[in-house]
Amino acid sequence: MDKQNSLPCFLLAAGRGERMRPLTDNLPKPLLTIQNKSLLAWHLEALAQSGIQKVVINHAWLGKKIEESLGDGHQFGLSIKYSPEASALETAGGIRQALPLLSPEDYFLVINGDVFAPNLAIKSLLEEASKLQNSPKKVLAHLLMVPNPVQHPNGDFYLKDSIVSSDTSAGAEKLTFSGIGIYHKDLFRELKMGVPAKLAPLLIQAMEQNKVSGEKYTGPWHDVGTPQRLQELNAAYE
Repeated sequence: MDKQNSLPCFLLAAGRGERMRPLTDNLPKPLLTIQNKSLLAWHLEALAQSGIQKVVINHAWLGKKIEESLGDGHQFGLSIKYSPEASALETAGGIRQALPLLSPEDYFLVINGDVFAPNLAIKSLLEEASKLQNSPKKVLAHLLMVPNPVQHPNGDFYLKDSIVSSDTSAGAEKLTFSGIGIYHKDLFRELKMGVPAKLAPLLIQAMEQNKVSGEKYTGPWHDVGTPQRLQELNAAYE
């Protein structure tokens, strides 16, 4: 298997899903379904089709249900390991805790468990990771950016000439971070194991060193944030 396809993938599934209540009172948010398939299953099928083999999933709220639903991943043709968190460690803290399980050589893929992106071009992300691995400059993160959705009109970061920045510059477009990215393990080097930590401050620090690249993704992407949005997606993809 070539190196790019051996890239490990981390799925973030530890959130409580407060905005999705009461649907998430007895079910972790990433197990909510679109067309009778859980959000996590959509991701796992796409990962398997792209040639990825190794997946780590973190969980906190009702995490055992995630393990019971997905098992060791053999039904997807994947190897799944779990990174349980007694209480959610936020995105960067969760990644830091899972790094020993992921054991990436350098880069690894991370996808939010609560986004729905059918037909996500994972193969092109793997090609991007391969370019990063062969680049003389060590980029710490490559972010998939999307047009600002109705519920997040002001966006997150600026994209210009494949460089992502927290500051505006002439010709830069402000976009929303999709929750999908490629990260170098060194981005999380300073974090303490088991301590909650947010991702945005780490990214902004790396942006200040000009070490974050990105691309605009215009394929279908949805932040499944409310019961109404879930209902609309089920209707749309019928």
